[in-house]
Amino acid sequence: MKQSETYSGAAAYALVIVPRPLYGRFTYGIPPMLAPRVRQGCRVLVQFGSRHYYTGIVHSFVSGPPDGMEVKDIIDVLDTADMPALRYPQLNLWDWISDYYLCPPGDVMKAALPAGLKLESDTTVELSGSYAAVVDGRTLTNRQALVMQALDHHGKMRVGELEKHTGLQNLTETLSELVEAGMVVVAESIVNKYVTKKISMISLAFDRSDHEAVADAFKRVSRSPEQTRLLTVLIDLCNKYRQQNGTTTGFEVAKKQLAELAGVGLPAINALKKKALLVEEYRQVSRFAPPAGGLQPLPELSAAQNQALGRIHESFADKNVTLLHGVTSSGKTEIYIHLIDHVLRQGRQVLYLVPEIALTTQLTRRLQRVFGNKVVIYHSKFSDNERVDIWRHLRSDGSPCVVLGARSSIFLPFSTLGLVIVDEEHEGSYKQFDPAPRYNARDCAIVLAGMHGARTLLGSATPSVETYYKARSGRYGLVSITERYAGVKLPEIDVVDMLREREKGAVQGTVSGRLAGAVREALKNGHQAILFHNRRGFAPVVVCRQCAYVPKCPYCDVSMTYHRSTNDMVCHYCGTRMPLPDVCPNCHEPAITTFGYGTERV
Repeated sequence: MKQSETYSGAAAYALVIVPRPLYGRFTYGIPPMLAPRVRQGCRVLVQFGSRHYYTGIVHSFVSGPPDGMEVKDIIDVLDTADMPALRYPQLNLWDWISDYYLCPPGDVMKAALPAGLKLESDTTVELSGSYAAVVDGRTLTNRQALVMQALDHHGKMRVGELEKHTGLQNLTETLSELVEAGMVVVAESIVNKYVTKKISMISLAFDRSDHEAVADAFKRVSRSPEQTRLLTVLIDLCNKYRQQNGTTTGFEVAKKQLAELAGVGLPAINALKKKALLVEEYRQVSRFAPPAGGLQPLPELSAAQNQALGRIHESFADKNVTLLHGVTSSGKTEIYIHLIDHVLRQGRQVLYLVPEIALTTQLTRRLQRVFGNKVVIYHSKFSDNERVDIWRHLRSDGSPCVVLGARSSIFLPFSTLGLVIVDEEHEGSYKQFDPAPRYNARDCAIVLAGMHGARTLLGSATPSVETYYKARSGRYGLVSITERYAGVKLPEIDVVDMLREREKGAVQGTVSGRLAGAVREALKNGHQAILFHNRRGFAPVVVCRQCAYVPKCPYCDVSMTYHRSTNDMVCHYCGTRMPLPDVCPNCHEPAITTFGYGTERV
């Protein structure tokens, strides 16, 4: 499969990925009238089954259909020939995810493509125009009569709504009988989930240079101070536009902005519109708006950071993947910024992955101070329309930019990817568990970078075992920073062996004597102390001393945790609560006790 693969006369059929959880790709014919627009990676509207329509992706081309099978034709092409929805590396990544994670290509498509780029069918049922004549003299079954009555009362309905109103299930056979009899018709309406963003723009309805028209306009609004002020502000804006551009042609201002500048409400604007003094038109705009403000220079690096940056460049010379192992607060983000700047100056794009959406807010400010409108934010909390706008922006504009986002960002249509940064690469949030595809975005990012000929930098203060092993064994490059930025000292860590402390009798309740002494010292000096413990409740284990019976959750089959505040045993997986038994349910002896320490007990 070549990068520039397009339809040719010898290949009259296309293999299409359909967003259904089915393995394989489906063969569709290419009508001659659509052939010039069909390209690899473009979206096509196809019929799947007898009644459903989906947006599919052209994966590749074949010369003929499967043996002994008739195939449907592609209904329509949803992209232009020069701008398919997907690039070749994206399709390649989809194939890899499907094969490596044993996932149907349709599930990969549903996860990767924003819903606004997928048209789907909406099956509706309504009475036929001549149903009255057909029904006359015909005996209907009870199911048919209920369906006809519901349609007559509610009009056009979806099949699911029809089943809900009639209380009947599996109406397929009943509807087929009514369709064959000519009493009802089934229609498929194609639903486009993407809605363009439009704003209202205001312009003068008369020529600003016509003094008589201007005088007449002010005369008509003289009785309303708000309308007079509004007209004055609008003419002033028109004058400024003429001074900057030498003409008033094309002058317009956003309706909301005009109301704010004039200090009036929307009714004043509507009043001038009724008097034909201004014109209101709607303009389609992109939700991808660049931030305002000046740019700041690159952050200065310490000696240790400069050394690490140089070693990363050296590692990238012969390694595709490098691990930056830097202690907490060593300034890894500043190194990332210098690497991003280096790649952007080469005219290439950067993907900056973070494990949590919450981290994008603070990173966005830091990156935008340096790179301005070259920063693109993308994650699943954006509305679908916003995600479509960003997708289309990247697909149509291959200029250098840095994409900051969570794991779903790996599916974006990069064109000149030069660097992938995976921050906190050890985080489990990079793994998608449900629904399918169940993938690790860190590993997919490494594969994506390899497909683009880009380099990958994995950053962490506590790298995962597999990544650290690959770095130490030479498969990945390894760069370490062992000191904090500006020489800030690392906290002292004192590990206490609780077994030996108990043998020495130095344990006071739930904490060691050394910990208790350190807390007393901090409080005595007017400081604060924080104790972290990874067990909720009073005791993590409830057990019978006589028969070793342990109460377990009936739904999760895990031991229950005792909470003394409510005197209940609680399952921390599903929340099931049970009272603490006085006697053992197994041996019926009063030997139930608790073991271990939770936060309540501490």
